[in-house]
Amino acid sequence: MSIHVPLPVPTRSHETAPPSALSEKKQTSYDCVLEHFAAVDYTLPNVNQEKAALTVDEKFWLSYECLLRYLRATNWNADVAIKRLEGTLKWRREFGIYDKITAEYIEPEAATGKEVLFGYDTHGRPAIYVSPSKVGTEESPRTIQLTVWMAERAFDLMGPGVESLALMVGYAGNAKNPSFSLCRTTLDIIQTHYPERLGLALIAHLPWLLNAFIALLTPFMDPHTRQKLVFNPVINENGLFRTAADAEAWNADSTLRVFEPDQLIQEGWNGSQRFTYSHRVYWEALVKLCEERRSRMFVVWHGMGGKVGIKEWDVKVAVRDETIDAHVDVDEALIDTHVDVDGVSTENSQLQS
Repeated sequence: MSIHVPLPVPTRSHETAPPSALSEKKQTSYDCVLEHFAAVDYTLPNVNQEKAALTVDEKFWLSYECLLRYLRATNWNADVAIKRLEGTLKWRREFGIYDKITAEYIEPEAATGKEVLFGYDTHGRPAIYVSPSKVGTEESPRTIQLTVWMAERAFDLMGPGVESLALMVGYAGNAKNPSFSLCRTTLDIIQTHYPERLGLALIAHLPWLLNAFIALLTPFMDPHTRQKLVFNPVINENGLFRTAADAEAWNADSTLRVFEPDQLIQEGWNGSQRFTYSHRVYWEALVKLCEERRSRMFVVWHGMGGKVGIKEWDVKVAVRDETIDAHVDVDEALIDTHVDVDGVSTENSQLQS
């Protein structure tokens, strides 16, 4: 049996613990950032005043965990965190996260299956597979836009307590190395606008000729990003491991395994999932899955007050447990406007063969 669709969001067995209480000092920093963005009269600085107020999407994005991610990235300096958050809010508008980069717009770039969302690691982090061998000869802005769109969809499919993703880069086959400019731009976006969102980057089958290329990029990586890179991980019948030593010690310490076999693609990654990319089937299924999940989260978020600082944990637990208040009055048109990822009907699609 081959599979052509994404795997479902993991159950409780992959979840982490709920957010822990902050220390008094950290709570003070958080309260400062929250008060800044939650102010009734808040507007984004240095933008057209007619569009300076936060949109519903932006308030949804400014969750409790989001504010904490930026605070941790700035060593709990509230003023610096506010400046970085405002920079990202402006970048998200300019980049077109909420309007331009829709599934319909980005689909032509995704047609080869060079980037695929499939499976979860042992920490419940969704995996984005990147296949350089499927990259075309020409690079364009849509190449980076696809990467960002896939990351945003990975965030849609994270379970309670999961905040980061796993990046899987497989150099099997006739892999084409991306340009230095493309890699530098992508790296800058990740480090500037997605702090603590990259949980792990696994680069498999790395040719020795590319070591020099990686060395050129390394100086542009912050220390935290460099620590997340794993080159040529060990993949065997027990799953995927960072090192041979971890694979050998796995029976004594099960936490050493990064991926279970049934969450890994067979081709190039030695997993048990015989995933074959069929664009029409996969794309429709992915877009529908993300659209429906994000819509449900949006309804829950509205029911909890629809404001800045609501916990992603609470929203996702409510979605998981299907505890959405049926009496919450949410304008369906509003949901369509703000959470649609340009889904298309999957009726009569053959999802598995």
